[in-house]
Amino acid sequence: MSTPAACPSGTPHDVYDAQCPCRGVLDLLADKWSALVIGALDVGPLRFGELKTRLNGVSPKVLTATLRRLEDRGLLNRAVFAEVPVRVEYSLTPLGADAGRPLRELRDWVESNIERFPASA
Repeated sequence: MSTPAACPSGTPHDVYDAQCPCRGVLDLLADKWSALVIGALDVGPLRFGELKTRLNGVSPKVLTATLRRLEDRGLLNRAVFAEVPVRVEYSLTPLGADAGRPLRELRDWVESNIERFPASA
């Protein structure tokens, strides 16, 4: 995996710079389904069906796209086992586990503070 280029402004990391590669990573991690997939895999490897069940409400198409994006960015591994039927498991890479820590804190904060938010219309 290659190192992302520095921001055009010359600053190596500036998520507020629209051209900074950090912006794409933030976009990926801030996505609801990405955050939930990473959280679900925090307990260990899961198969597609197990993930779909855990992420109540996600469509197979959206889950597949999310898994591909996370794998492409090095946040999860996809292991294919030569069995009949073929078994595929998804697990977090060390980078994915690192990303999972602040996401877990955010999920915990949301669950602890949901009552403070006005009801949605």
